[in-house]
Amino acid sequence: MAVHLSVPEFLLPIKGIRLATINAGIRYKNRDDMVLIEAAEGSSVAAVFTRNAFCAAPVTVARAHLAQAPIRYLMINAGNANAGTGSEGLAAATTTCEALAQVAGVNTNQVLPFSTGVIGVQLPVAKVTSALPELVASLTEDNWMKAARAIMTTDTLPKGISKQVSIGGQTITITGIAKGAGMIHPNMATMLSYIATDAQVEASFLQQTLSSVVDDTFNCITIDGDTSTNDALVLIATGASGVAVGENELATFHAALKEVCLFLAQAIVRDGEGATKFIDVQVEQARSREEAHTVANTVALSPLVKTALFASDPNWGRILAAVGRSPIDSLDVSRISIYLGDTLLVKGGQPSPDYTEAQGQAETKKDEIKIRISLGRGDAVANVWTCDFSFDYVKINAEYRS
Repeated sequence: MAVHLSVPEFLLPIKGIRLATINAGIRYKNRDDMVLIEAAEGSSVAAVFTRNAFCAAPVTVARAHLAQAPIRYLMINAGNANAGTGSEGLAAATTTCEALAQVAGVNTNQVLPFSTGVIGVQLPVAKVTSALPELVASLTEDNWMKAARAIMTTDTLPKGISKQVSIGGQTITITGIAKGAGMIHPNMATMLSYIATDAQVEASFLQQTLSSVVDDTFNCITIDGDTSTNDALVLIATGASGVAVGENELATFHAALKEVCLFLAQAIVRDGEGATKFIDVQVEQARSREEAHTVANTVALSPLVKTALFASDPNWGRILAAVGRSPIDSLDVSRISIYLGDTLLVKGGQPSPDYTEAQGQAETKKDEIKIRISLGRGDAVANVWTCDFSFDYVKINAEYRS
């Protein structure tokens, strides 16, 4: 069960965006497993993709298409990653784009393909292409919730958020959805996520803003340390509200987009495979944000830390050891303090004389846990969000292809 996360009560439609879902029978029975998102002509589109060298065929095709033409359609399937599939996989991704382009009346390079699911299995092209006419015919603005469900794999619930903000006295809307629960470790974005706004944002501003926001949100989460082959995050600005975002309005838009992305990123961690606890690792007094992030990431990735917290065991020596092996230069342990919630564990590199096991137990029994580490060598701060490792994590991944 997800940690303090529930199904969105509502997701606001975005003018200029239409969506459709269908059960194409790619892998799952009795549920939709394909999504089509249509962006109005003239929309700006920005994206970030996985840096995994074994990136999936749809990632390769999407990158190329994004650089070639104004994008009109996003085509997404769940249940099959079309990754590790070689030249046949690339041909399949291209063929499905060609098929959609023919049905929708656009150029092939105006389609971005996305896939998620099992790696190393060829995409069932015929199932994808046969679903396209019905998908195009059923496009509607009010389908965000259905889309959030259709892109799920091991997720336990759909993830989405809508936010409205005033710019120049006028309201713009941002709505986003995401999927991901395992094979989550960011190296650009992570998982699949689709966000749209009715604001008018020039393409270069849109890409700049998205890349900046990703660094502080999706690039600050981890579940298991595995960067997926298929990670992609797409941001579409339709301009249908008529509200222009220029340099003077960019800070307001940036803050609103960051709030949306942070919610979606943390929702993925809260719904991590087998997760029972949400963990916030904060490192402060570092020389740089990068240094703080490195230490926080090392702690968040530690299986020993994550399993101890699952068991509500305040074995803080595991946290100390992770800090000590972080790949940063000249770490002076005599300056380090470590907190579990409000409880001081280590002060000046030594056990706090006031610490009691009962205090630690009280903190680790919570389903939201804060680990705070002060390095005593600067003023930079970074957070990484993760979850615990439970028995169910092993079970889910052991049985994933069963």
